[in-house]
Amino acid sequence: MRYLVVGAGGMLGTDLQTALAGREVTALTRSRLDVTDASAVAAAVAGHGVVINASAYTKVDDAESHESDAFAVNAVGAGNLATAAAAAGAKLVQVSTDYVFDGGATTPYAESTPTAPVSAYGRSKAEGERLVIAAHPDGSYIVRTAWLYGENGGNFARTMLSLAASRPTVSVVDDQLGQPTWTLDLATQIVALLDNDAPAGVYHGTNSGSTSWFGFARAVFAESGLDPDRVLPTTSADFVRPAPRPAYSVLGHDAWTAAGIAPMRPWREALAAAVAAGAVR
Repeated sequence: MRYLVVGAGGMLGTDLQTALAGREVTALTRSRLDVTDASAVAAAVAGHGVVINASAYTKVDDAESHESDAFAVNAVGAGNLATAAAAAGAKLVQVSTDYVFDGGATTPYAESTPTAPVSAYGRSKAEGERLVIAAHPDGSYIVRTAWLYGENGGNFARTMLSLAASRPTVSVVDDQLGQPTWTLDLATQIVALLDNDAPAGVYHGTNSGSTSWFGFARAVFAESGLDPDRVLPTTSADFVRPAPRPAYSVLGHDAWTAAGIAPMRPWREALAAAVAAGAVR
């Protein structure tokens, strides 16, 4: 089996290569494959049995004023990969996001919940999901994730430690709830999804449990040997940004159980392991 990882230079893409170690993997960064070029995508996918799309336009705030750019990568690019995977008889894993929901829920979003994005970024990812399912319904997995951190890219946990080195305290919003997710755990879960030949469909790839950004920041401090009381709570009203953030981004994991695969471990357990492994520093 040959695996193609698209977006291989990113935080998740790098960890996917780790999770696929020992297998035949083609790893293509953004500079090596333009997912908006359908002909280039078809040529890249040919000969592979699995395609994992970890590429994305992730500049959430910039997408509000550059929505066409976000759609080109997140929607058109995803559709191109799905069309090519279908033609090649390959499975496709499309990595999506909690931003496809409006954040107004009070209980975890089921995989079957209709999408209702409220930002340009969310709309582009939701359209990517739609195009993937339309082009390759029987061979595609939509894996939604959220609040990613890891060793190989900029992320919230790294930002907190950087701020801790230069400020006595940091203020972090306490009115947005979600699931901090280690990219290596997500990469490992995606490989398990493929290895178990799970049914095509939507899966929520987040570490279990939930917390606020404030709670996540305190945990990062504590696990890193810093005083968590240096993290102070604030509200989203104090950090207004161009793109609206979901107030509630907790995702349910019933699809994993239905497929006979254990959901991902609790977020705090994953964070402790990530710190111990040097992935958060």
